[in-house]
Amino acid sequence: MSGASALRVDRWRFALADHREAWAKGFDDSEWREVVVPHDWSVEQDFAVEHASGTGYLPGGIGWYRAHVPLSTLDRAPDSVLRLSFAGVYKNADVWVNGYHLGGRPNGHVPFFFDLTEIASYAPDDDLVISVRVDRTEIADSRWYNGSGITRAVVLEAHGPVRIVPQSTAFTTADVDGETAGIRIAQTVRNDLGRSADVGVRHELRSLSSGRVHVFESDLEVPAGASAGLVVDGRVPDVELWSDVDPSLYRLTTTVNWRSSDGSGHSESSEIVGIRSIVFDPQRGMLVNGEPRTLKGVCLHEDAGCLGVAVPAQVWLRRLLALKDMGCNAVRMAHNPHDPVLYALCDALGFYVIDEAFDEWENPKNKWWQGHNVYPPKHEGYATHFPLWHERDLRDMIAAHRNHASIIAWSTGNEIDYPNDPYASELFEEMTGNNDANKPAQERVYDPSRPDARRLTTIARRLGEIVRDADPSRPVTLAAAFPELSGRTGLLDDLDVVGYNYKEHLYTDDHERFPDKPLLGSENGHGYAQWRAVVDNEFVAGQFLWTGIDYLGEAHGWPIHGSGAGLLTLAGFPKHEWHLRRSWWSDEPTARLVVRAHGTDAGRRTFWEHPVSRRWASDGGDIEVLAFAAGGDPCLVVDGAEVALAFDDDGGYWRAVVPASAASLRLEVTHDGRAAAVDELRPAGSPARLDAAAWRAPDEAARRCRAAGIDIDDVVQIECALRGVDGELAEGEAMVSAAVLDGALLGLENGDLADVTSYRDAERRTRDGRLIVYVRPGDQTGVRLSATGVEAVTVQL
Repeated sequence: MSGASALRVDRWRFALADHREAWAKGFDDSEWREVVVPHDWSVEQDFAVEHASGTGYLPGGIGWYRAHVPLSTLDRAPDSVLRLSFAGVYKNADVWVNGYHLGGRPNGHVPFFFDLTEIASYAPDDDLVISVRVDRTEIADSRWYNGSGITRAVVLEAHGPVRIVPQSTAFTTADVDGETAGIRIAQTVRNDLGRSADVGVRHELRSLSSGRVHVFESDLEVPAGASAGLVVDGRVPDVELWSDVDPSLYRLTTTVNWRSSDGSGHSESSEIVGIRSIVFDPQRGMLVNGEPRTLKGVCLHEDAGCLGVAVPAQVWLRRLLALKDMGCNAVRMAHNPHDPVLYALCDALGFYVIDEAFDEWENPKNKWWQGHNVYPPKHEGYATHFPLWHERDLRDMIAAHRNHASIIAWSTGNEIDYPNDPYASELFEEMTGNNDANKPAQERVYDPSRPDARRLTTIARRLGEIVRDADPSRPVTLAAAFPELSGRTGLLDDLDVVGYNYKEHLYTDDHERFPDKPLLGSENGHGYAQWRAVVDNEFVAGQFLWTGIDYLGEAHGWPIHGSGAGLLTLAGFPKHEWHLRRSWWSDEPTARLVVRAHGTDAGRRTFWEHPVSRRWASDGGDIEVLAFAAGGDPCLVVDGAEVALAFDDDGGYWRAVVPASAASLRLEVTHDGRAAAVDELRPAGSPARLDAAAWRAPDEAARRCRAAGIDIDDVVQIECALRGVDGELAEGEAMVSAAVLDGALLGLENGDLADVTSYRDAERRTRDGRLIVYVRPGDQTGVRLSATGVEAVTVQL
């Protein structure tokens, strides 16, 4: 037979109810709602205070999905092997096919699959019926929003009887030597024939940029009904190395040609891979292809506001490009495996990735459901399943992701060592910088009846063994919340790279204590001092800010239903913090102005202690101007006259005080006598128009994504902005409604974490004059946008 074929199963019927007989092939689902998978049902419901604050005040429940797949639509031969794969179902999934119960998966973040070969042979007709029950009755099961449902892709695959076992391919870079590199390809070949087979394997490594092809071939014999390992070592001349600066990728195509007494045939599979050398050095930080590179990273959760966690590729592309423009080059997947499309985008765009498996181990953390640190907490979540499932979940995560060039380390846990949550130590009071100030007194003292923190060392060593067995090519890390203790209990001893969460003040002393341990900031605050701790210490590999983008959940109290810790809003628009960070991280010249009220304590306020804006009122007083500048000498001009700027060593920006009556502010950053970057600011006017345009990816980014096989045409994002007569963002907000012709409205997002308007609604108020509209396009899609006080606009797609 020919190579493998695949069919994406994206059309399903759905019911948010527990239909106990819906597993049966003959069950009548004709009245159920039709949905497109990936799908998140929680974000379609109403926000309500009785739900958990930690998971965004959105409900869970039990839902059923049923898909009817005509077997005739899948190109397969009689001897095909049929495989049904799920990239992720949150959570507690149970799966039936044609009424046969195949099993399930408690973990909502890892991929899983089933062999349907035998079941399909019993099919009484062409209709293959897939039934999935999803149990998300625990809504206080996490500290952030995870959605509910079949939240990632489902694929039905037909493979040849002699084939490369899916997810068995491990592509690694053995060494990089000048313009050549050594590579290793390890795979498992499976023979489901009744006879042994002589197998010839051809590996074609084709550059996605230049088209250069490198071929490696080998032969082996595989017994009947058995598997055999295959390892190929080779060298690649004129190698195109992957990095954040030049993310060159290859397509590895493996063709299996087999012959036995039963006949002959071939099958084919492919992977997107990269060739690069990543080394963490205890003295020099991270070296990429032999050169030092600083991790300028952010942590990311999975949701995109109104879309929940069913986030299309183009939405992630827009967000990642905004982070890239800021100077970001790294992502930490917090705190679980993410959607496969996000890793593929990180490969294509050039982001270093720390992939993280767990937020808790055998004991549950506090889950806030009435607001952050409001007692009592609940203790639902993954810890229930960790003892039985941790090894399988960890191995499956690694098998699914290990060929991504972007992944530089595996993290086995996040803040597992947080004191009294739940593990305890008599050294509790030695922890510095925690956020327990408003907890009850009994929660802030040592309690010997709690699980002993020394137990964590045993678990960490076991997880490290699993990781190194599954992928010896990458280091094992962990994000430590309490390194003051964990450095003494042995928890950090087994790690190849140690991650510190918010403990920058320990870097210097701990580097002297553990001179052979590479160190990075796995989770960090946004302050200038935290960044200087990286810049001033070569041995620190970099930092990962909490967070890159606002996210649902981990809310402090109703009606706030998300975290505002991001550099981008839920709508994907840059905040003022984004521009400040760009002045520190980007290699491009930067000029940006913001203002805030001026008072007697202005000189003592940090950037985060008093809100800044691009708007001000001419009230006769003074305003403080903050200038974010890089790439040259900054010059502030107010109403045509230059005003002296003073650099704030604590804040990392320039500042000046000017009259609030100023009509124009202009910041010029000059280099070699020429303006390298300019920003201008005037008092905001009333809304005069609504600007709306479909976002389009830059040509080079789009080329890279399409070459890597990433579908970035799955959604249209319309950016809306209220503007005054001068083109600046206007003062005030407006309610915007959207009507879609020949397409589907997926949602409107303004980024306002206090706006609990249902995401089902076709209208939403702007925030800071901005809004984004998500549309699944048809053949002739048009979107009419109406806003209060201004003329309606139509965007034709």
